[in-house]
Amino acid sequence: MLKKVFILILSTALLSTTFIACSQTASSNKVIKIGISQLVEHPALDSAREGFIEALKEAGYEDGKNIKIDFQNAQNDITNAQTIARKFVDEKVDMILAIATSAAQAAANVTKDIPILITAVTDPVSAGLAESLEKPGGNVTGTTDMNPVAEQIKLIKDLVPNAKKVGILYNAGEINSKVQVDIAKQAAAEYGLTIIEATVSNSNEVSQATQSLMGRVDAIYVPTDNTIVSSIGAVIKVANDHKIPVIGSERGQVEAGAIATKGIDYKELGKQTGRIAVEIIKGKKPQDIPIEGAKVVTLIINQKAAETIGLTIPKDILDNADEVIK
Repeated sequence: MLKKVFILILSTALLSTTFIACSQTASSNKVIKIGISQLVEHPALDSAREGFIEALKEAGYEDGKNIKIDFQNAQNDITNAQTIARKFVDEKVDMILAIATSAAQAAANVTKDIPILITAVTDPVSAGLAESLEKPGGNVTGTTDMNPVAEQIKLIKDLVPNAKKVGILYNAGEINSKVQVDIAKQAAAEYGLTIIEATVSNSNEVSQATQSLMGRVDAIYVPTDNTIVSSIGAVIKVANDHKIPVIGSERGQVEAGAIATKGIDYKELGKQTGRIAVEIIKGKKPQDIPIEGAKVVTLIINQKAAETIGLTIPKDILDNADEVIK
């Protein structure tokens, strides 16, 4: 009798172990749904998205295999960003990647449960997305694209030594831009520069805002403002017509015709964010993962753009550049 009871208990244990093992296997084979909300499409944000997906693939998570990516473009419209965020919540995605501040705020406003990865967000704390960079404290973590703004202002002085007035174009409705403008003002004072602001509310106003600076400034600085960057071609055209150098804040602007930048690489920033996503997939909680800053900063010179407006790049700057576009 005891032998029969022992066999029954052993069989039950084996069946339970098998069930648990099968359940774990089924769980590990689950396709992870990731919703990507991007505020607007332009080279910097596109690169961040590409880097994120690339980092996931490097870690063994590939769209169409063990993850499913739903990419949505808000077309620089906050209402669209809010609609996209609600869509992701309704569809019960496992994770959200929010690219740019407004997209991140829209996602954070509709869910406190789904992990939200952010990138291309300049000041997550001021934006109300985290308690601090070291300890976010909620369901949001990722990377900040805070630029070395002071170094970029110094670069203007190095490239245009006689400059006195610098124009800054930005959308006053973007909190990330306001933060950068405040830093730029402080740095400009140290180098004897005066900042002249020109603000826009949408991309249709960019060309006119640039025109308003002509005759009033010796150079233009473009922060990582999504509205301005999405129309950077208009800025470059007006500035070139008046032989005014444009200093950018990231690679895409220099590739589009700005003279130079000492800025971050958005693809690398996206890859950093992707690696954080992998940590969350493997079980870590967003609130326990610090929000990271960019680990790669590069000095890029567009010599061809400088020649277009008759600006000579000092030899020491060319020699120290990480990349020169000719």
